[in-house]
Order: sequence, then C-alpha cells, then structure tokens
Amino acid sequence: MSVDYELRGHVAVITINRPGARNAVNTEVAQGIEAAIDRLEEEDEAWVGVLTGAQTEKGWIFCAGADLKQMSVDPGGMATSRGGFGGLVQRDRTKPLIAAVDGPALAGGTELVLACDMVVASETAVFGVPEVKRNLVAAAGGLFRLPRKIPRNIAMELALTGRLDFPAERAYHFGLVNRLCAEGTALATALELADEICAAAPLAVRESRRIVIEATDQPDEVGWKMSGEGIMKMFPTEDFTEGLTAFVEKRPPVWKGR
Repeated sequence: MSVDYELRGHVAVITINRPGARNAVNTEVAQGIEAAIDRLEEEDEAWVGVLTGAQTEKGWIFCAGADLKQMSVDPGGMATSRGGFGGLVQRDRTKPLIAAVDGPALAGGTELVLACDMVVASETAVFGVPEVKRNLVAAAGGLFRLPRKIPRNIAMELALTGRLDFPAERAYHFGLVNRLCAEGTALATALELADEICAAAPLAVRESRRIVIEATDQPDEVGWKMSGEGIMKMFPTEDFTEGLTAFVEKRPPVWKGR
C-alpha cells in the first residue's frame, strides 16, 4: 500500500508511503489518501487526522508533488472524482486534518499541505510551487490558497519564479505553519497538537472548524448567524450536558461525540 492508516487513540495517522519515489502522488496514492479520509470521516473513534510522509533512504520528505512520469502519459491520473489532486485538495471534510511536514513539500506536496487545516513543520521542511518551471500551472489550489495564508506579494513571487527555497521558518513567520520543531519530530509534534484538540468536545470542534472556514471572509452578519446556529446545535447533545456536569464536578469531561 502506498498510503498507511493507523488509529492512535482518537487520532488517525495517514502516511504517504512511497519513499522510493519521494512520496510523489500517483493514482495509488491519490486513491489511498481518499480512502484514508473516508475512514477518518466514517470512524466514530477518529476525531482528528494527521497527514505525513514516510522517511526515505535519502532523508525526510513529505511529498515531492505529482509523479511526473505518470503525468506525462496520464495527466489526470493523480486525482479522484471526489477529492481532486491527491484525493484531498477538493474533498469536503468535517474533521480537522493536520499536515506533519518533515523535509520538502513541493508543488502538489505544498498543495496537499494547504488543503489541511493546520501545519506542523520541522526546521528542514521547505515549500514551493515550481510548476511554472515545467510549463505547468499549480492547479491543485496553490495559486489561491497560498495568498490566503501568506502575504500576497510573497505568494506571487513563489508562484511566478517557481522558487523552491521557502523554508519552514519563513512559513512559520508568516503564519502558514502553526508549530515549528526539530528535524524528525514533525509527526510527534503534530500528535501533541492533535491530542490538545481531542481534549475538546469533538462535535464543537467540527462545528467551530466549519464556521471558521465558511465565515472568515463573509460579512459579520453571516458570522453572527452561523455562530448562533452552531451553538444551538450543541444544546441537545449528550456532550453539552457532560461539559457542564464535568465543570460543576471539577473533573475532566468524558466526551462521547454525540
């Protein structure tokens, strides 16, 4: 299998496992990521996902992007009908997904990162959208998601030059990366972040994620409406009662996700 899925407590670890090809996305990887997201969404015990890349013989790498050998004969083979490129970039999801980036995440690899909700990166991680160097266009979300995450002029420079030297430290400075860590510890650090999220009520986490995504660029009245509707959804749940009861009893809540 080119993509591994492992449930660790309430955290689903999804690993692109194609180290001989620098974890590049081919048909099998795209289908594997889509299947892993299906499991994350369907399994009641899975509350948060972490996407990472397997270590190679030459060192750490998250994903080198699309498999250009396959692209030369099958340009659409790295996408799925529901998820788009890598089975992920256009996929509708409800649960948080964290990118754990050790080493390069380039071209489509950067676009997979941008499709995640949060990013943990090691100091050796590097990002870039070099498609213009191959007479290609970054068509998996990079050209509009990157300028939403970092200053527009910086994103423009990366897109038009195809530079491959946008390091994790600079990405952290601009807010693309949530947490910066030592080489080889991106997954462990992402799991720590995932555990923090899992300490919160899963239904409220999913609803909060949805509102942040859908309301951020909308007028305030839309945000007020969505926030009000969101909290109303929580009132009839078991976890709403549990949260208040645990507070009164001065104990950690035991969430059930219902």
